[in-house]
Amino acid sequence: MIDRRGLLAAAAASALVAGGARAAPAPGRRPPNFVIVLCDDLGYGDVSVYTQGGIKTPAIEKMAREGVTLTDYYAPANLCTPSRAGLLTGRYPVRTGLGYEVIMQADDRGLPVSEVTIANALKPTYATALFGKWHLGHHSPAWPPTNHGFDSFFGIPYSHDMKPLAFFEAHAGSDQVIETPVDYPQLQQRFYEHAEAFIEANRDRPFFVELALSAPHLPEHPHPGFDQSTFAGPYGAVVAEIDSIVGRLLAKLTELGLAQDTVVIFTSDNGPWFEGSPGWLRERKGGGAYDGGYRVPCIAWAPGRLPAGKRTASIAMGIDFLPTFRAMAGLPPLEGVTLDGRDITGLLQDDAPSPHEALILFDNEDPIGVRTQGWKYVQSAYYRGLRLPIALLGYEQLYDVKADPSENYSVAATHPEIAAAMKARLAAAKAEFAPFKHKDIPPYFKALRGQVEHLQD
Repeated sequence: MIDRRGLLAAAAASALVAGGARAAPAPGRRPPNFVIVLCDDLGYGDVSVYTQGGIKTPAIEKMAREGVTLTDYYAPANLCTPSRAGLLTGRYPVRTGLGYEVIMQADDRGLPVSEVTIANALKPTYATALFGKWHLGHHSPAWPPTNHGFDSFFGIPYSHDMKPLAFFEAHAGSDQVIETPVDYPQLQQRFYEHAEAFIEANRDRPFFVELALSAPHLPEHPHPGFDQSTFAGPYGAVVAEIDSIVGRLLAKLTELGLAQDTVVIFTSDNGPWFEGSPGWLRERKGGGAYDGGYRVPCIAWAPGRLPAGKRTASIAMGIDFLPTFRAMAGLPPLEGVTLDGRDITGLLQDDAPSPHEALILFDNEDPIGVRTQGWKYVQSAYYRGLRLPIALLGYEQLYDVKADPSENYSVAATHPEIAAAMKARLAAAKAEFAPFKHKDIPPYFKALRGQVEHLQD
């Protein structure tokens, strides 16, 4: 039987957390700076904080010892473009029009300028910048990122496996976009150097920086000096470079006397692609609602603001950063914007439960999975190139995530009431988000599908 009294108590606690008082800065203390280090395709098992015997990441381990490790954190999507849209807007990507696949070179989609990004939400108090990979549209008005609240941008328009590729630089208040050639092994270093220079230039005022590394997305472009001869080869060398960049960032913040005034988030946009490790989690990038594509590393570092050495299994998602940063900055909740994210300050600072009753997991624009604190329901799986409605075939998939984090054994037969409740949650999500779906797939992908069907004839 379901413990309804316990479920009601948990729901009430979540509501209190979600609607609690803002975590305003202490009197006389400046609002905190925010830095998000967002990796591309870094898996749950690619950093030694989460799994043993893998790639060594000593700087990230040190960050975890000094900060908070989230073990049940989910990217906003299992693919790049929708995940980045969700992170910046605090909304499930389907709401932004970018819930379907990723933006390709011949694709004219982009993040609408009507969307409120973290950069917009922290204005005018904060200096804001994005350095690295954008991948939210490379045509006006979505391009450049300075159209979305960022004061400065230096980086690339999409993944580094897409061509033509160049560095672009833009600054708010100017129509000039400077283009320079790319040196692939120097990509991550150039991104970090610009981020460091921006931090130094704005050390005396609050700032928000997204350092959007384009690694370890394939193909690997190891920087000289990082060892490619280990069991992980070039991929391991690229992860080692990421680890070194994290170490340099935290050391620079400490050197500038900003460690006590800065919140650093280290995470990934989705799980690993053809290389990399999802750890013990099932599936990979793009793999439906299973955790290997969605559940990724997330560490929060803020000495003096967040506890050291804490690990929390409370569920959270990248859509939570916008409302959390607003609360930490002492700003009121956004008005006139429907946010799916929640303020997770209490989860990070104390032992508060997750403010989410459930997280919705999508395949493109379709909800196909639900994660609550204790349970996971998956409606569909991929099989032989098809999305297979496993529930309709009689193989209903309900997982006890505490007992079976690898999602190997369904317990739908032994917990039919919970399976029915989770199925009802999913049905409600389908109804809620159906109005935001494209009436047809985006033109680029429609044309691509036609080409594939022609080749198969």
